[in-house]
Amino acid sequence: MAIERINLIGVPVDICQPENLENEILEILAKPGTKQIIFLSIWDLLKARRRGDFADCIKSADLILPISKSILKGARFLKKNVPVRYNPFKAIIQILTILDSHYKSLYMLGSHAKTLQKATANVRDTFPNLKIVGRYVGYFSKEIEGDIVQAIFKAQPSLVLISDGIKEKNCWAYRRRNRFSSSIFLYYRDVFGIFSERVKRIKEKTFDKGNEIFVEILHNPFKIFLIFPFLKYKFILLWYRIFKK
Repeated sequence: MAIERINLIGVPVDICQPENLENEILEILAKPGTKQIIFLSIWDLLKARRRGDFADCIKSADLILPISKSILKGARFLKKNVPVRYNPFKAIIQILTILDSHYKSLYMLGSHAKTLQKATANVRDTFPNLKIVGRYVGYFSKEIEGDIVQAIFKAQPSLVLISDGIKEKNCWAYRRRNRFSSSIFLYYRDVFGIFSERVKRIKEKTFDKGNEIFVEILHNPFKIFLIFPFLKYKFILLWYRIFKK
């Protein structure tokens, strides 16, 4: 089996080696109905421990890829098999490359008009065999949503890539899963911003060291208070190590 799913403090996390990603994507594509790939941060992990739509969304996802170094350290601390950590934008490039090589299709949803337009042009240039079957900006009104859902249903894209401007983020596709046909949904807030060159990517060295949180704090100083949920995570790990088999 190419993919192993472990349970980390009550939340599922997948172990997917990069060389197995193509087969996994193609297998997910072959499944009927709405599918979802999740980039799981440490903050998402903690949120998914609560009851509610977000927890159900995570548990039902077809592929859950960890993006925080703390998740790997937590698995190691609990003596579980350690997942592979993915850089979200690099993973999206890899996924689009896979879809491009198999002549699949894409729908782009989110961001502002100029950003989405530039991102679309750059995706077309980079992945010439990937058919873009539709796009729509984010920050849309509730009255428009039905038309967007219907457009995605009719287009049946292989992948729906979701960026900023979608308030429900990962839960947007999950809550409407019965209204789509056969697409994979993937949310990453900065994807169109990076494709349009309006948002800078986090440097590889910064990401590899697990220091991307400091970049976020520079942009939003209030994120310094994330130290408290992080300490809670450490305590939960210790509790599981001592009391859970």
